[in-house]
Amino acid sequence: MSTFDEYAALARHLSNQQRAGEQGAAAEAERRRDLHAAVEYLDGRLVAQGQRLDHLGRTIGISPGTPAPPVSGPPGAPPPVSGAPVSGVPTSGVPVSGPPGVGAYGQPGVGETERALPVAVSAMAAGVPAQRAGQVDPATELELARRWADEADRHAQQAELLAQRPALLPTWSPMARAVAVYLGCAGVSVVLMLLMVLASGVGVVDGFTLYAWMCAGLPAVSLIGGWLVLGRWGRPAVGAATPPRHPVLGFLLCFLAVPLAYCGYLLLFRALR
Repeated sequence: MSTFDEYAALARHLSNQQRAGEQGAAAEAERRRDLHAAVEYLDGRLVAQGQRLDHLGRTIGISPGTPAPPVSGPPGAPPPVSGAPVSGVPTSGVPVSGPPGVGAYGQPGVGETERALPVAVSAMAAGVPAQRAGQVDPATELELARRWADEADRHAQQAELLAQRPALLPTWSPMARAVAVYLGCAGVSVVLMLLMVLASGVGVVDGFTLYAWMCAGLPAVSLIGGWLVLGRWGRPAVGAATPPRHPVLGFLLCFLAVPLAYCGYLLLFRALR
């Protein structure tokens, strides 16, 4: 009777082990399917990021084949170790333990340099295990890759936002930028007008030429200069092909600034007299 009970218990134990093995195999297959799906998802994200970076590179004038500068690894990652000693190979001045039953490998003394390499080779041939890299968990590596992909997306979005800003006064609004540019060009014209007034006072420039440049020539030059500056440095690298230049505002500022500056000069000159 005890033999039958032992047989039944053994059969139940084997059945439980078989079910556990089947469940483990099913769980492993499910885990592999999940890992494969995660790999395909990350691969699609990396392809999309590569296309996005190529587009940004072409926009700023960098060809896709240009090598990028080396970057450091993720925070907390250990630095690469070069020249790590192999287990069983003697290091300088320190005896290295060998396999069980062999003891410590002796160090060559003075004049025994030629024997160092044969001893190391014989130690390797004796079956001394070398250092092996730690086991890598695929799920952990995929999670790290997903985090770095999220970080790359965040930096790409920041780069696109920066690329949508013009090089000239990037934090200003288009209206404020246009006002600053047209006023700057008008200020240069005012300086030229004052030089022409001084030249007119000594008889180098006649009155007709002075008034023609003051009322039409210098304001037109200011308007055209502001228009060209906004078109060249007021255009974002990515986004609108034609930046807002506000020509009506520029016309009013340029064609009023120079005559008003001349009137102010006359009033100041008469007040000082």
